[in-house]
Amino acid sequence: MKYGLNIKSEAALDFLALGALNHRVDPGIVPFGKATEWRVHPSGGEYNVAANLANCFRLRTGIASAMVDYPIGDLIAERVRAMGIKAFYKHYEHNGVNGPNMATVYSDRGFGMRAPVVFYNRANEAACQLKPGDIDWVSIFADGVRWFHSGGIFAALSETTGEVIIDGMKAAKASGAIISFDLNYRAKLWNLWGGAGRAQSVLRRIVENVDVLVGNEEDMQLGLGFHGPEITATSKLNPSTFVSMISQVVEKFPNIKVVATTLREVHSTNRHTWGAVAWIDGKTYLSPTCELDVYDRVGGGDGFASGFFYGLLAGEPEQEAVNLGWAHGALLTTFPGDTTMATLEQVKAFAKGGSARIQR
Repeated sequence: MKYGLNIKSEAALDFLALGALNHRVDPGIVPFGKATEWRVHPSGGEYNVAANLANCFRLRTGIASAMVDYPIGDLIAERVRAMGIKAFYKHYEHNGVNGPNMATVYSDRGFGMRAPVVFYNRANEAACQLKPGDIDWVSIFADGVRWFHSGGIFAALSETTGEVIIDGMKAAKASGAIISFDLNYRAKLWNLWGGAGRAQSVLRRIVENVDVLVGNEEDMQLGLGFHGPEITATSKLNPSTFVSMISQVVEKFPNIKVVATTLREVHSTNRHTWGAVAWIDGKTYLSPTCELDVYDRVGGGDGFASGFFYGLLAGEPEQEAVNLGWAHGALLTTFPGDTTMATLEQVKAFAKGGSARIQR
């Protein structure tokens, strides 16, 4: 046993994600109110991690999700295949008028002192209709899964999606998979059907099943109801507030063996200082810090999670696992879109102190 986790050495899938698939539309630095052209990036917090682990880190990954059989669904499903992910879908038919739909996330990139703007159209979203019994967990786990992952955005979509996560986690635990969860607290989503109080009641039940938790001190305070220092009181690069809350988390949830998060100080939309920290089986590990010239910040946190998970799945030393997550998250912000365009060799080189000098 390493990291306090009993990670299988072999299974049909190294990693399985459960979450909503969507498409993010991106007008670049032009605000939506003035934009006449958009780029489309298939996305989803859980999908992003599965895609990164398959495409960059060369692991066998899968995703369980909802899929609508219409052109937008076809676009997203094609990208899932292209990234090398095995899909387990609950299929829905579109009625030609109002859905069910694959959700749209609107996100411009901002520029300089002008911050990015994010808003949603999740009306009649197929993923929010998923309920216990819609996914055949027995069949999915029959050949073995090493790691199962979901997140707080999917949990926030409806009164049934949290129950789907819990069902999946119970099946994962019975099969011997490691279970991770990214708190990813989004007030806009939870406020539609209960707010912070309902979020905490759902997320606490989920976290009771979790081995590896991803989330910062804000996620822990708002999503799980832990008390801590004023969220904005200290530098975003100072891990002390995060570390100080770990004792509360593991006292309440002794099943958790690993907690990790990114550290980001935003100087402008395109200039960030970047770091990461992880608590692994009683010890704290801090990444280096670097200055990022950011092209597109969306997906950086998922980039960290995927690199960190890869390090743990590969049995790397704890510090190396944190550095791999930090390096991959940093590289991901230099690409357009929500998922990786990095190679494993680039990630390993940057994790060891690589630079932007030309590669010949």
